Amino acid sequence: MNLPSVIRKPLIAAILGALTIAVPAGALYLAGATRAVATAPSAAMAMTGGATGTSAAASPATPAPAAGPATMLPDFSSMVQKYGPAVVNISVVSKVSTSWSSGDNPGDDSGDNSGDNNDNPSDSNPFGPNSPFAPFFRGLPFQMPQPQPMRGEGSGFIIRPDGVIMTNAHVVNGASEVTVRLTDRREYTAKVVGVDPKSDIAILRIPAKDLPTVRIGDSRGLKVGEWVLAIGAPFGFENSATAGIVSAKGRTLDSGYVPFIQTDVPINPGNSGGPLFNMRGEVVGINSQIYSRSGGYMGVSFSIPIDVAMQVGEQLQTTGHVTRGKLGVVIQPVTQGLADSFGLPQPEGALVSSVEKGGPAEQAGIESGDVILKLNGTPLKDSTELPAQIAAIAPGTSVKLEIWRNHARREITVKLGTVADKRTAATGGPHQEGGRLGLAVRPLTAEEQDANTQGGLVVERASGPAAAAGIRPGDVVLAANGSPVHDAEELRSAVEKSKGHIALLIQRGDARLFVPVRVG
Repeated sequence: MNLPSVIRKPLIAAILGALTIAVPAGALYLAGATRAVATAPSAAMAMTGGATGTSAAASPATPAPAAGPATMLPDFSSMVQKYGPAVVNISVVSKVSTSWSSGDNPGDDSGDNSGDNNDNPSDSNPFGPNSPFAPFFRGLPFQMPQPQPMRGEGSGFIIRPDGVIMTNAHVVNGASEVTVRLTDRREYTAKVVGVDPKSDIAILRIPAKDLPTVRIGDSRGLKVGEWVLAIGAPFGFENSATAGIVSAKGRTLDSGYVPFIQTDVPINPGNSGGPLFNMRGEVVGINSQIYSRSGGYMGVSFSIPIDVAMQVGEQLQTTGHVTRGKLGVVIQPVTQGLADSFGLPQPEGALVSSVEKGGPAEQAGIESGDVILKLNGTPLKDSTELPAQIAAIAPGTSVKLEIWRNHARREITVKLGTVADKRTAATGGPHQEGGRLGLAVRPLTAEEQDANTQGGLVVERASGPAAAAGIRPGDVVLAANGSPVHDAEELRSAVEKSKGHIALLIQRGDARLFVPVRVG
């Protein structure tokens, strides 16, 4: 019997098939068992600490120790509970003209309605008296839109128990009505004690006593990476708390007089003017601005250091305005290339690009091309530090500057001047500034004058009757009631002589037009 004939038998074929399947499976089982036996002693040694009996090896039932101590996130609840009542909500109302607002119609030489246009606003036209469309509106009833109230909100915090409040200047500047609401729902009409747009600080006062106050800290000791807390009224949601860390210090924006604190604290519209606290419950800043491409919070917020704010606030409470020291130079950063050119060991300080003629710096001998390295012995790491430090020093004070000139260091003493406030007449409105017109004006500078504009006053701000008549910031007042005006005193004299209305000749861009203003 040969092998093929044996395999053909059904019983023998079945047995051979079963053996073919069973042998590999058994081999795999034996291999697994052998591996398990081999690893058992190792596991046993791990359980017992091995032959040496050490206890360094951890038991599988015991969790591995953490890499470092557990870090707890800060709890701000007690701080909010303690200082939240000292944070207030500020509501403001200001009136803005929705269109050209004119009470009379000069230039009407048709003889119709002579002398009546001054008293009948309904005969006005929406494009102004000098518009080429004016003839089409003569004799037609047209109701001019009335100035509409514009409302806004912000935050502030109480710095004295007798009702002194600090906030941002842009929250209350130009407002006709300011209302302060406390956390206990009491409301007060606030008086604006003073406003400083250059530092964005304003001081308010409300008729109240024994109010809760915040604790003022020192922003100079603030460290990058430190936790901070903001309390305010974003979008009107009062006493909202948000937190983050200090991202950077000494950021320069706008005027250059404020070394801003940069944080990642969520700040939104309505937070402006609210306090920024450190972990000790001290106010170290005032929330002021955000950097955004969408109009909302994007992770970059800026706060005014409380040291700068308190210095400005004290001057506003004492005199109603702020004076700043002036050096009289234009500076720029020192780059690596400039440092190499001037022979500086490293890029630092502030490079003087130009010197004001007759200014304090020129009188002291500072020249263009000098690099200011130190102010009163304090090194200037960046050029942005100099304007804020000079502005914080009282005018008339002598300061010592260490400069770099011709590859050598030298010291120069400079007596600081005063930063001139270009405004010669203040605004009107609730602050009792600017009297009957409500204009803040200044003379034209030599650079602003041209062949078409000789003399005149630039409008810095307009409120009250002037704003209602359609006068805007940037307009140039050339004449009042036909008489040229060159300074604020001439404008004020013309207002005093007028009765009811005053006709101002305004230049706006390349166009000139008369604007009748009802004298308040």
